[in-house]
Amino acid sequence: MLLWFVIIYWIISVAIGLYAATRVHNTKDFAIAGRHLPFYMVTATVFATWFGSETVLGIPATFLKDGLKGVVSDPFGSSMCLILVGLFFAAPLYRMNLLTIGDFYKKRFGRAVEVLTTIAIVLSYLGWVGAQITALGLVFNVVSSGDIEKETGMWIGSITILIYTFFGGMWAVAVTDLIQMVIIVIGMLYIGGSISGMVGGVGVVVDHAMQAGKFEFWPALDLKSLLAFAAAWVTMMFGSIPQQDVFQRVQSAKTEKIAVWGSVLGGSLYFFFAFVPMFLAYSATLIDPKMVSELIDTDPQLILPRLVLEHAPLFAQVMFFGALLSAIKSCASATLLAPSVTFTENILKPMLGKMTDRKLLLSMRMVTLSFTLLVTIYAINSKASIFKMVENAYQVTLVAAFVPLVCGLFWKRSTNQGALAAIFCGLAVWLALLLVGGEDPLVPAQFAGLIASACGMIAGSLLPQLVRGPLPAEPEHAFLHHHAAAESHHVPEHPLHHPASSGEG
Repeated sequence: MLLWFVIIYWIISVAIGLYAATRVHNTKDFAIAGRHLPFYMVTATVFATWFGSETVLGIPATFLKDGLKGVVSDPFGSSMCLILVGLFFAAPLYRMNLLTIGDFYKKRFGRAVEVLTTIAIVLSYLGWVGAQITALGLVFNVVSSGDIEKETGMWIGSITILIYTFFGGMWAVAVTDLIQMVIIVIGMLYIGGSISGMVGGVGVVVDHAMQAGKFEFWPALDLKSLLAFAAAWVTMMFGSIPQQDVFQRVQSAKTEKIAVWGSVLGGSLYFFFAFVPMFLAYSATLIDPKMVSELIDTDPQLILPRLVLEHAPLFAQVMFFGALLSAIKSCASATLLAPSVTFTENILKPMLGKMTDRKLLLSMRMVTLSFTLLVTIYAINSKASIFKMVENAYQVTLVAAFVPLVCGLFWKRSTNQGALAAIFCGLAVWLALLLVGGEDPLVPAQFAGLIASACGMIAGSLLPQLVRGPLPAEPEHAFLHHHAAAESHHVPEHPLHHPASSGEG
């Protein structure tokens, strides 16, 4: 019966996504839902996009082994990312009325920076989407009692999600996210109540976890531990800010105010609900310690599904797997769309020359198809855990795209030379430490890459200015002031003249 529920739920959700596709008439509808999403839908898309396989399966497995110290990157770093986006990035980016995050780099720093950051952003999605597809294979394998192989389940999951994402784009993502958020919240709360009743209440589980040292959060006061802690936190908190899926939520909002507070509320809800799967997984140590000891070192991601299948009644199983599938589907659809849109807009479109909007929309759909096939093959061949796939995904954007985004928005003296130096230094140091730094370096590679990127931006921007003299005074240097005053519905026809984007900086 559980497998039949999964099949029926899958068919209904695909049908809803295809119905939403009727609202897609052009590339703006496909990429950012025509900027028509109300507050509740923006909040739902922010929450549901992040509440994925790593939240239900990856984070609880890591928490069981390492406690709160092990999950500093997610949910602590990832939820802070969404809140920071709302507070500091949503408003200025929304006013620019762009289609992709790559468009910002082009307007601010020129074509070379646009290409390099876009490639980094697209590559980062391999791990993120791969984690969702891996989880789909795991779910189909579990609910079918092994009759469906994991690899087969991955293909079934990725192809069916592709169907409505291919046709519906951001509209399909937004509508299905809203429904899936409701299912996630109701399902998680119901199964939480059901499991807590088996162990004598929430307090019993919390007390047991506290006595076991699972709530120890802060690292030891030595340099290596502090650097590792900081690196884990900033990887998700900063590395996921320059991402197309986060950017799409900002741009899809009906107003600037909705973009800001939808991100803040969605991030806050994500943080609180991420603790429910951790509570459920730790309850397994009290309900079935033998099963936990068997899986903790082999496949801890299976602990929570096994707990529900073996100890919860059928309705609770239906609610749990409904919530789990909703989480994975909402995450996977959005993260299939995001890299496909930005690759088409910022890499493919300039290469192909002038295109009609209809041809550009077709290109976005074909890239979505190609990326789905690529990432499914990657997921099948990857040996990393779901949590590690997600955590590692954002290292490349942390070292290559974060500093140019921040400085491009908030430091008027940043130039295209500085942005290029930031990208080169960040990537070079990060890759060098990954190759020669060993398995447990003193300074984590991504943290060193972030520092190198910041140094590259400062040196690359200021040194030429010291040699040639300071940048011209206003009004030539008016990039940010122009966009701050621009109407939210206005799309400039040509990039603004700026010393940084014209190579004069």
